[in-house]
Amino acid sequence: MQIIRSEADIHEGLKQLFRLDPRLADIAKEAGPIPLRLQEPGFAGLAHIIVSQMVSRASADAIWRRMALAGGVLTAESYVALPADAWRSFGLSRAKATTLSGIAEAVVSGRLDLALLSSMPPAEALAELTALKGVGPWTAEVYLMFCGGHADVFPSGDVALQNAVAAAFDLAQRPHAKVLASLAMVWSPWRSVAARLFWAYYAKKLGRGLLPVS
Repeated sequence: MQIIRSEADIHEGLKQLFRLDPRLADIAKEAGPIPLRLQEPGFAGLAHIIVSQMVSRASADAIWRRMALAGGVLTAESYVALPADAWRSFGLSRAKATTLSGIAEAVVSGRLDLALLSSMPPAEALAELTALKGVGPWTAEVYLMFCGGHADVFPSGDVALQNAVAAAFDLAQRPHAKVLASLAMVWSPWRSVAARLFWAYYAKKLGRGLLPVS
């Protein structure tokens, strides 16, 4: 199982992808540099993904700053120790607050080891994450990519990825999740690098930075 830990891993993944699907070489030329965007595995990384879902980058950054001021270095232990209604002052929705509390309690109790997910096969790691209340496939896949370093994960439900693939391949409409997942099979075992490539391509086409969009 491939694990992405450095820019060299991204370059190796791209080299292998060009062999698997030569069309990607031209897409890479348009996309420019492919960012690593890797964070340490753990509660803070997963929490940041959840906080950022379905809100603007500015809103997510503001919520995250308030959380950091309240708990210092954000860990499962520090989150559990916060007052029960702290989520209101952060600007979190009740649903996200419930999800974060459940994850923090699972980590503190030892039922969940987020660092261990990095060494688990993707299917097993995804199953463990999505078993948590409030954690869907997109959240789990993005965590495994950008915190766990998994090389063969492709968040096919991501709207930006769907739009990017449609633009890159001149499709009449953006492919739905199941169709995109099928298309992405040709890029295994480097689908996480392919996803980074398409995000970078789409960001370049739009002329601005782009984060995954659920």
